[in-house]
Amino acid sequence: MTDTNNAATAPWHSQSSEQTIAQLESSTDSGLSPGAVQLRQQQYGCNRLTSKASRSLTALIWEQLNQPLVLILLAAAIITLFLQEYVDSGVIFGVVVMNAVVGFVQEYRALQAIESLALAMNTDATVLRDSLWRTVDAQSLVPGDIVRLQSGDKVPADLRLLCSRDLAIDESALTGESLAVTKKVATLPANTPLADRHNLAYSSTLVTFGTGIGIVVNTGDNTEVGRINTLIASADLLETPLTQKISAFSRLLLWAILGLALASILVGLARGQSLLDTFMAAVALAVGAIPEGLPAALTITLAIGVARMAKRRAIVRKLPAVETLGGTTVICSDKTGTLTCNQMTVRSLYLADGNCWQVTHDGYAPTGEILNTNDSTGEISQEVLTLLRCGQLCNDSRLVHADNTWLAEGDPTEVALITAAGKAGLKQEIEQSHWPRTDTLPFESQYQYMATLHKRPEQPPVLLVKGSAEAVLARCINLSQGAEIEKQVNTLATRGERVLAFAWRQLPENQRSINHQDVASLDFIGLQSMIDPPRQEAIAAVARCQQAGISVKMITGDHAITAQAIALQLGLTNAEQQAITGAELALLDEKALQQRVSQQVVFARVAPEQKLRLVKALQQLGHVVAMTGDGVNDAPALKQANIGIAMGQGGTEVAKESADMILTDDNFASIEAAVEEGRGIYDNLIKFITWTLPTNIGEGLVILFAILLGTELPILPVQILWINMTTAVLLGLMLAFEGKEPGLMQRPPNPPQMPILTRALTLRVLLVGGLLVLSAFVLFQWSLARSGDISHAHTVAVNVFVFGEFFYLFNCRNLHGSVWSVGFFSNKPLLVGAALMLLAQLLYTYLPLMQLLFASTAITALDWLAIVGCGFFISAVVALDKKRYQRP
Repeated sequence: MTDTNNAATAPWHSQSSEQTIAQLESSTDSGLSPGAVQLRQQQYGCNRLTSKASRSLTALIWEQLNQPLVLILLAAAIITLFLQEYVDSGVIFGVVVMNAVVGFVQEYRALQAIESLALAMNTDATVLRDSLWRTVDAQSLVPGDIVRLQSGDKVPADLRLLCSRDLAIDESALTGESLAVTKKVATLPANTPLADRHNLAYSSTLVTFGTGIGIVVNTGDNTEVGRINTLIASADLLETPLTQKISAFSRLLLWAILGLALASILVGLARGQSLLDTFMAAVALAVGAIPEGLPAALTITLAIGVARMAKRRAIVRKLPAVETLGGTTVICSDKTGTLTCNQMTVRSLYLADGNCWQVTHDGYAPTGEILNTNDSTGEISQEVLTLLRCGQLCNDSRLVHADNTWLAEGDPTEVALITAAGKAGLKQEIEQSHWPRTDTLPFESQYQYMATLHKRPEQPPVLLVKGSAEAVLARCINLSQGAEIEKQVNTLATRGERVLAFAWRQLPENQRSINHQDVASLDFIGLQSMIDPPRQEAIAAVARCQQAGISVKMITGDHAITAQAIALQLGLTNAEQQAITGAELALLDEKALQQRVSQQVVFARVAPEQKLRLVKALQQLGHVVAMTGDGVNDAPALKQANIGIAMGQGGTEVAKESADMILTDDNFASIEAAVEEGRGIYDNLIKFITWTLPTNIGEGLVILFAILLGTELPILPVQILWINMTTAVLLGLMLAFEGKEPGLMQRPPNPPQMPILTRALTLRVLLVGGLLVLSAFVLFQWSLARSGDISHAHTVAVNVFVFGEFFYLFNCRNLHGSVWSVGFFSNKPLLVGAALMLLAQLLYTYLPLMQLLFASTAITALDWLAIVGCGFFISAVVALDKKRYQRP
């Protein structure tokens, strides 16, 4: 048998049925023999996807621990354990474990996409072997097997169709085609795109109507879905912008802490201090400089963001995705169901007399109006009712009302006709009882129409016909406005609308059945045009994204004309800029693709590997890409994107497992809402980092200065731990509850290469850190000179740091505006945290047990006045600094 994988072999869709059968050495009469099947199974293997080698559990755990920030935390935990501060050590170890567990679980779940894809192929198949039709496990299929398909079947392998009787297959999960594809057996040109290869049936797609027989041409990894499996495995696992910045920041911080600790030891030894004293001072410096609360704040802030997004119908599977959304620069969106309603809707009616009527309201709910374009106040004419009744009766689908929702049962196109008739007050059950059907000619691809026969008492039978304009008009007589009708058909088609024509005729009184010869000499009734309309909320969401500096691109497997029409209605593009097709993309090299993708907005008839190329091209241009999708064909691009967004209602499990976020309502507007939440969360993370770093810098520097000056340490390591852990929990984490700042979606996204802190914020961090060092050192020396009690001076210095952070916290609620601009009572958790922090600090100062644990002591009213005065001074300096800064 000829090797089916030979590159020199002509594509299967370009070979005739006879050539395919001959090449695969099979027979439509007997199929394959058991011996031939066994030999081919040895050659090609089982018809299943190969599971790619995945990382071990040990490797996944090590990846969570082998990060600079985690190493810093581990160092802090070991140091505090060495200091016998078991509670603090346990808390820090707990933070490390929590972060590692969250990261491990999310990463492990992300690796399940390929396994889900393999499960999608598990099914049974009806196959001809040794002259008998048998039901077998689809995994046993081999190239050359003859397979029978019928409605409801999952296609078990890639097939070259040999015969088709009204066969229609839903290929949306593989190609993105919004409607079921009518299959044919005719040979096609070799360069026919994947979505237009109507003589092939693809593994894992679903038969929605009709029957057919095909010969297996590819199995397992060689199928189209197998190629997607390979693409998923080849997609890069990307770090989010925040994790990249945090990693770089953590590495810098790690080396800075080690360098300062080493310098403190060398200085201490040079000054003649003992090794133990210098080592303990270095420990104090390291503990002070380590931001123990940062990982916890990062995780908790992102978790709060997850809860907020869930309320806006976006379920986040991976925590870093929350922040990534805020930095998104390009959203690549699927069309069907995301930007559109995924409900075919009749928009226009055109009658034989030349009158046009418009149908209002989108979706399947039969609510809306039917208006004459020339006289919107006029009543619905009998001609309009006749046209709508024809569409409702020549119909095999149903519109069901259940749980306050209108549900489609059957073909979306037919349901749209039922809905349009319902808007005119025609109820399907009543009309069917008044016009009982006696016979049907179902839709067949070679005829391109459906016909039904209806017989009312005491009246001659009526033949109703609906179908393509070409097929129906060709069978009509007395078309006085034939040219005008064809012009109208072309106009509607160029708007991306699907056009159906309707006609009728009376038959002899005694006729009870019909055949195709009866579908002639018809009287033309009119046209109905329909489209899957854009969601109204998506139109507004696209406009808000564009206002926010986010580019929105449509990438769909649907036809270019339809995609372009929807893009125009959404405001994505203009009439001059046309959609580019997958066939055109295939001709572009990587450089040309990058140039084109930055300018192009609508991409139609795009294959899975081309979606992946488009995402990679955008990333190479420096974009942070969000990609939406629902089908198996979207999975590689979802995994490659900086944030993959799957559809919760209509999405496949493969798409969901490959994604970072799932939309529960499949609505583009939810993406825009999630982007807004992501920006707010990123702002809150920056606020926390801007708030916490001055303390760590100040604590480290105050120790270093004490070593350089040869004086007593103003604060002890155990006191540093008290400051860092209590303020991080009671003060800093409360910033995670800050609301979104005004104008959040009017500013452009942060460039991916922009550092965590801007130059202005970095200078502010250094300014506040310097003020804390100065205040703590001066008051420490002042208190020591007044009281002569080192514990008293330590307590004053600790409170300087705490109250400095306390007052600075309120300035961090808005990094660029006045502390009063956000509303003093708008963040109630922060006020509660601030009150608890005040209480905790009073206990730290006056409670005997705390004095025993932390070497603190009671201080005087004069001390408190000086401490609070330092806090006010720091707050005033920051307020003045803000006045110099304006957001770009």
